[in-house]
Amino acid sequence: MLLPAMASAASPGHVEHVLLISVDGLHDVDLARFIDRHPQSALAGLARHGIRYAGAETVVPADSFPGLLALATGGTPAVTGVYYDDTYDRSLSPPGSDCRRTGSAVVYDEAIDAPGAKAGRPAIDASRLPRDPKGCTPVYPHGYLRVNTVFEVVRAAGGHTAWIDKHPAYEVLNGPSGKGVDDLFTPEIGADAEASGKAKDDRITASIERTEHYDEHKADALLAEINGFRHDGRTPAPVPTLFGFNIQAVNVAQKVAGYEDAHGDPTPGLASALDHCDELIGRIVAELRKKRLIASTLVIVTAKHGNGPIDPQALRHIDKRELADAVEAVAPGALAHITTDQGALAWLHAPDRAGTVAKALERSAGRLGIAQVLHGSALARLFHAPGGDPRTPDLVVIPLPGVIYAKHGDKKKAEHGGYAADDTHVALLVANPRLVHARVVIAAPVCTTQVAPTILAALGIVPTKLQAVARQGTAVLPGVKW
Repeated sequence: MLLPAMASAASPGHVEHVLLISVDGLHDVDLARFIDRHPQSALAGLARHGIRYAGAETVVPADSFPGLLALATGGTPAVTGVYYDDTYDRSLSPPGSDCRRTGSAVVYDEAIDAPGAKAGRPAIDASRLPRDPKGCTPVYPHGYLRVNTVFEVVRAAGGHTAWIDKHPAYEVLNGPSGKGVDDLFTPEIGADAEASGKAKDDRITASIERTEHYDEHKADALLAEINGFRHDGRTPAPVPTLFGFNIQAVNVAQKVAGYEDAHGDPTPGLASALDHCDELIGRIVAELRKKRLIASTLVIVTAKHGNGPIDPQALRHIDKRELADAVEAVAPGALAHITTDQGALAWLHAPDRAGTVAKALERSAGRLGIAQVLHGSALARLFHAPGGDPRTPDLVVIPLPGVIYAKHGDKKKAEHGGYAADDTHVALLVANPRLVHARVVIAAPVCTTQVAPTILAALGIVPTKLQAVARQGTAVLPGVKW
C-alpha cells in the first residue's frame, strides 16, 4: 500500500519496504564464491531472485563513514563533505574551546561516546565534538553532513525508518534535519581491537566469536522491527518502510584471520564468519516470509567497504608515525592532521606547502611504501571537490598494494580506507521475487552511490529528492525492473 505522502510525490512504488544490509568487508569475490559453494544458503536464495552487480565499487577513501553515506545519500565525499570518520575542518573550532580559533580535528567514532555508551546506553558526549564558531555550539555527526539522506526523504514522505549500527556516531544518518531515523539503535562495538593479537584481550573486535554474538544482538533487534516493534522488542511500531543494519564479523575475520591466498579463499576463521553472516540473513529472510512481507520487501546486501590485502603475501605494515615524521622533517609544524589506514589523508596548516611535502614523501616512497602522493589538481581530479573546501585534505597518500599504516606492532592481516580494488570492489546484491530479472549477474561498473536512488525509486519516491543525487546525477542501478 502506497503511503499518501508518497502517492502525492511520486509514481506508485513497487515495494512497501526496503531492507538494506551492509556486511562490512564483503567483496564481490566473497559473495560469488560463497553462493557457488553454498547453493542452499540464504545468500544463494536471494541471488535466485535478484541481481548481483559484479562490478560494484564503493567511494574512496573506502572507509565506513563515506561508504555508508554513499549508500544513504547517493553522493561521494565531494558533496557529503565527509571523507572519513577522522578528519579535519579548517572552519570549525576544537572541542571544549571558546571558538576563538578555527581548525579542528573532526572525530566521529567511539572516541565521542558518552559515559554509559559501552554499557548499552548509546549516546554522544557533546563536549568531545568540534564546535561551530557561529554560536560556539557542538557539531553532531548529522549536522556535519551537507546533504539529506534516504531516511529523511522516506520519513518526510510518511514512511517509518529504522537503522542499527556499531557506534552512536552513526546518528549521522539522521541527516541535516536531525530527524531521519525514527528508530536508531547503535550499540557500541568498542575500540578497534583487531590489531592486538593478545590472547586475553576481551574486547569485542579482538574475537570473531564475540563479534558474531554482537551481530546476533543487532539481528534480534531487526527481527523485532519486522514483528511490529521498535528495536527493543517491547514498544509497538510499524514495520519500517526503510530499515537495515550492519554486520561486523566478516570485517573482523578478514583482519584477524585473513585469506589463504591471493585468489580469496577464506581461512577457517573467515569461512566461519561468512557462514554466520549467512545464518543471520537467513533468519531475517525467514521472518519476512513468515510475516508475508518477502514479496513487498526489496532486500539489498552490500558493504560499506572491502578490506585488503586479500593476498597474504602482499601484507606489509608500516608505522604510521613514519609518515608524520617525514612531513615534519621537511616542513616543521606544517602538519595539522593526518589519518592513516590503507592510505593516508593529510591536512596542512599552510596548504601552499603541499607540493614540497609531496616531493619529500615521494623521495622516501620505497621506505614508506608509497605508490603515489596526490595534491593540487591531481587530488582535485580524485575527489572532484569544490575549490577552497575547508574539509578537503591537502595530500592523499596512496600506498603500494598490501601496505597498511598502523601503530607499531599491529597484527592486522587486512584493513580498509584505501583506493585499491581490495578496498573498493564490494558485494552488491538486490533481490525481490517480483523483479523481472532473476539469477542475473551484471558485470558493468556501478557505484554504491546508486543504491540510494534505487531505494527511493522502488518505494515510488522521486530519486532527485536526494540532494546529492540531483547534484551529481546519480542514476538508479541498471536492470532493476518489476
